[in-house]
Amino acid sequence: MKRIGIIGGGQLAWMIGLAAPQEGVAIWVQTPSKDDPAVSVAEGVILANLACVEATAKLAQHCDVITFENEFVDIEKLKSLASQGVCFYPRLESITPLLDKYQQRTFLASLGLPLPRFKAYEKPEDFQDFSFPLVLKARRHGYDGQGTVIIESFSQLRKALASFKDTPLLIEEYIPFERELAVIAARSLNGDIKIYPVVQTYQSQQICRWVLAPAQLETNQVLQIKHIAEKILVALDYVGVLGIEFFLTKEGKIVINEVAPRTHNSGHYTIVGCETSQFAMQLQAITGRSLGETKLKSDGVLMINLLGNKWGKEEYLSEREEIERLGGVIHWYGKSESRPGRKLGHVTFLLKADSRESLDAQAQSLIQKVETIWYGDSRQA
Repeated sequence: MKRIGIIGGGQLAWMIGLAAPQEGVAIWVQTPSKDDPAVSVAEGVILANLACVEATAKLAQHCDVITFENEFVDIEKLKSLASQGVCFYPRLESITPLLDKYQQRTFLASLGLPLPRFKAYEKPEDFQDFSFPLVLKARRHGYDGQGTVIIESFSQLRKALASFKDTPLLIEEYIPFERELAVIAARSLNGDIKIYPVVQTYQSQQICRWVLAPAQLETNQVLQIKHIAEKILVALDYVGVLGIEFFLTKEGKIVINEVAPRTHNSGHYTIVGCETSQFAMQLQAITGRSLGETKLKSDGVLMINLLGNKWGKEEYLSEREEIERLGGVIHWYGKSESRPGRKLGHVTFLLKADSRESLDAQAQSLIQKVETIWYGDSRQA
């Protein structure tokens, strides 16, 4: 049995762990807290900060391959382990161009891919090339909207710069989009590529609220997105799963938002909704196995994130039971505490419909019902 080390012990590592027995592997995790979700499904645990290279060296002693749950790693220090024969997939060289958002933009631009205009922030004059609204992003470690601010005025800009202090920043053109899209793509050790259906995502306060597969798109738009995914995977010599987020403009143009070198929230629907989940696909890719099929199991699949709306130790048992009665499958991450906006779980529905209009109507009805149950009077549109 192969043993896979995962740097990170959150819900993504937990869901990889759930897929591990069926894939004939066991997981070890490096994570700072014994209460982190993946600890419950791991064969072994190294309790340590994610950037602690000494802990990763210990993890490597128990594992055949090490992979990543998130981007909170110190690549330069990990290179010392790679030089000693520790196997990382994706390779460190493959994820290096993606970790810093400015470097990621520069890399994607070098491939001729469609992007917002961007610039590294170094001095106030750098904003002269942009008009309001604009987007200001921390170049490292942003997720779930953290480290990203939409700026609409000079007063907001001054406040944002003060709050970021000495954080390296990226300036981006704001894209007035019609919809947000995403795709999960995988590449194996021998170069085979599998791409999941393109999905529509909906964000509120820059946190994903729901994902609907497949997205309603023209054939040429789907082909363009798949071409972009393939080009990125090949250019990086990437092994594993990655997620790519896009904007669809009112003119029908596809623009890349961000690339995440790991399994991704927009792919959680694949656990219930596809022949092979993104988490099983990650294990297949990094262990040299043939990649599974990405076909949907039904006409459509809806995934809704269950976000914290209370503080403290809260299990939301009555809300979960009521949602399950709607026919959904809940994955509950088992986090030790709830806080507003924290991803605590998700629910997935398989949809049957004889038309796109019927599919969309069914999805919107379920979204309204679930969010009313979950958030009550605090439900956000």
